[in-house]
Amino acid sequence: MDGRDLVRSVKIGSAGAAQRVRTVRAAWRRRRADAAGLPRRGAERARVPGPVREVEPGPGGGVVRFSRSELRITVAVNGAVFWGWDGAAPEPSYALAGRSPEPDPRAVLEPDKDGGWRVVAERVTVVVSRHGAIEVLTPGGVLLRRDLPPRWWEPVGGGTARWMQRSEVAADARFFGLGGRASGPRLRDGTYRLWNTDPGRPFGPGDDPLYVTMPVQLVVADAATHLVFHDTSWDGTVTLREGEEGAGSGHDREGTSELRMDGGPLRCWVMVGTPARVLLAWASLTGAPALPPAWALGHHHARWGFGGEQEVRRIVSGYLERDLPLDAVHLDIDHYDAHQVFTVDTERFPKLPQLAEDLLRDGIRLVSIVDPAVKAEPGNDVFDSGTAEDVFVRDASGQLVRGVAWPGEVAYPDFTHARVRQWWGRLYEERVSQGFSGFWHAVNEPTSFTAFGESTLPRSARHALEGRGGDHREAHNVYALCMAQAAYEALSGLTPQERPFVFSRSGWAGMQRYGGTWSGDVATGWPGLRASLSLILGLGLCGVPYSGPDVGGFDGSPSPELYLRWFQLGSYLPLFRTHASLRAGRREPWEFGAEVLEHARVALVERRRLLPYFVTLAHLARRTGAPYVRPLWWAAPEDRALRDCEDAFLLGDCLLVAPVLDPGTDRRAVQLPRGRWYDTATEQVHEGPGQVLVDSPLARVPVLARAGAVIPVRGEDGRQELEVWAPAHGRTGGGLIVQDVGDGRPEPEIERYLARWEDGRVVVEREGEDGPSESPHPVRIRGLGAS
Repeated sequence: MDGRDLVRSVKIGSAGAAQRVRTVRAAWRRRRADAAGLPRRGAERARVPGPVREVEPGPGGGVVRFSRSELRITVAVNGAVFWGWDGAAPEPSYALAGRSPEPDPRAVLEPDKDGGWRVVAERVTVVVSRHGAIEVLTPGGVLLRRDLPPRWWEPVGGGTARWMQRSEVAADARFFGLGGRASGPRLRDGTYRLWNTDPGRPFGPGDDPLYVTMPVQLVVADAATHLVFHDTSWDGTVTLREGEEGAGSGHDREGTSELRMDGGPLRCWVMVGTPARVLLAWASLTGAPALPPAWALGHHHARWGFGGEQEVRRIVSGYLERDLPLDAVHLDIDHYDAHQVFTVDTERFPKLPQLAEDLLRDGIRLVSIVDPAVKAEPGNDVFDSGTAEDVFVRDASGQLVRGVAWPGEVAYPDFTHARVRQWWGRLYEERVSQGFSGFWHAVNEPTSFTAFGESTLPRSARHALEGRGGDHREAHNVYALCMAQAAYEALSGLTPQERPFVFSRSGWAGMQRYGGTWSGDVATGWPGLRASLSLILGLGLCGVPYSGPDVGGFDGSPSPELYLRWFQLGSYLPLFRTHASLRAGRREPWEFGAEVLEHARVALVERRRLLPYFVTLAHLARRTGAPYVRPLWWAAPEDRALRDCEDAFLLGDCLLVAPVLDPGTDRRAVQLPRGRWYDTATEQVHEGPGQVLVDSPLARVPVLARAGAVIPVRGEDGRQELEVWAPAHGRTGGGLIVQDVGDGRPEPEIERYLARWEDGRVVVEREGEDGPSESPHPVRIRGLGAS
């Protein structure tokens, strides 16, 4: 160790000791603030709705009044059902995009048997019993969900009531969703917490909760799929128990979901139909997913600990010299001056705008991390500006809430105030002027480092909540959502000819309006690899289509095999990004030997070839809410074998990807949906439904194409062409293609193609208003040898 390293190690050790002292102080401050600022929960009085007293018909439904409560129920024109207890209305809501949909004028409230009532609509029937149970049925009368009468516990002296809602679903139903869950995507029996949480360490499949929690369940059953959303951002738990068919004496046992919330309104949305229809209704309710710029669908390289400009240039040169595709480089908190947000360490990055300009010449964008915590020290420009405009969160006594984050003692902007979001948004102008093209938000659960207790703000901390006023119990889960809104809206004005690129570690229902997310600090290891896929699938089913993991895991040093298998998985996910911790091993492909480098090159080249397909999936996600990455049961939810499959996924409608998630695997089983599938490497034919064994050598992971698929790809000359997999004889196929028209915002046309057999050959035609026409793109037919 030379003298400079010795000095640096002493400084780091001293800083670490000081930080530990700060976390102890912060923990005690938090405890004192909550003791003084939160109402004490004493005696409580339990309440249930009681019997029906009267009803009042209204648009799309009406109001059912019970002896101790009232229920408002409405069926919207898009088929979504809303109900709210005790006067709860759809608005105000952080989840909804604009106003709630109009009521369906054809929905009718009418008497039901035994003194109950029902609302009959085209896509759904809702039955309310005389004591407040709510049943959701298909148009054919099949019961999908039964919510038992809710129960409230109200403080005798007044205050926030906590509540519980128990629900029953079909015995064959399976649960998915609840945000980003490492143990999913299918949610087994257990209790899941609804409180965005930084686990404080790299996580694996057993860790819960994580950074993005949502009270959104997707329930898949033989009769239909339904999505249920309880629109309250308070802390709570969901306890799930799957049902059993023919259990015990031969009778079915229903599945159950028990939701317990510490407060907030008891209001609920339910959407019924196929998975595609349900996600379309969900997107129409909570907002269309933001469309990432085309470059954001390429390969990203990140690291906490680049060190400086020269290291960034060295890494980029490594990609360029080896002819490896690279589209973006992400700078972590070490590019800040002493970890202070919206600053630059000018010793390590003396010419940041020049670096960004040089990278852009090679087609590589620069992306900046942004943390919400602002160093609470006079002389820090952001803190001084925020203090002058009174933007920071305060406690119940009006004092500034101080936490601990990477810069030391920090303050937190109150993003639940429109004025604060506008102030924060203006700060991105400096980043844009330095050449940054995108932003990743981190530590925004929000996290405050603490020696004990919860690693967030005091629950008594006060928030504007759009003028309604409230505390952190309600604001915590929507904090990151509002931060993303601030960035997205600001960037839309700062760079109007470019699509904003924002993705966030934390968020809530509706976060897709402003961008995507990533896994957070997933542990390096085979369990972490498996958790990565679970998270991405679960988030997609909650309406967040753009996400991805830290390829290689956040901590530790992956083996060459683990790194490669993670890299191969990442190459088929929306956000394809290598990333690692300051103390972790390297993540560049050439660091793992010549064999891994060549196999990684194949994955990178294939990702580049499939970019037109990813662009199409992005545009379709924006229009339909359908995720890029879908569970195998997406198109056939009635296939129970597919519901249980968690180690493969559909990429759009055309491709089935079967990643390798276990060491030493060179052959693996794949559960196929119905139809003909081609192995894209060998063009071998497999018929589904059923399970097949396919080769999975170290060089690749199995990818199968659906017969009849029309897939836009980048040809060898760089131009777009159509890769068409021959339909089975006597059958037709097709596909949708959306060509990106650049980083501006016009809505491009959807091109529809049909593939069919004619006179012993496969013909591909574009469908239009004037009838079919020849494809304007070169066409390559594959799978003919097996047809």
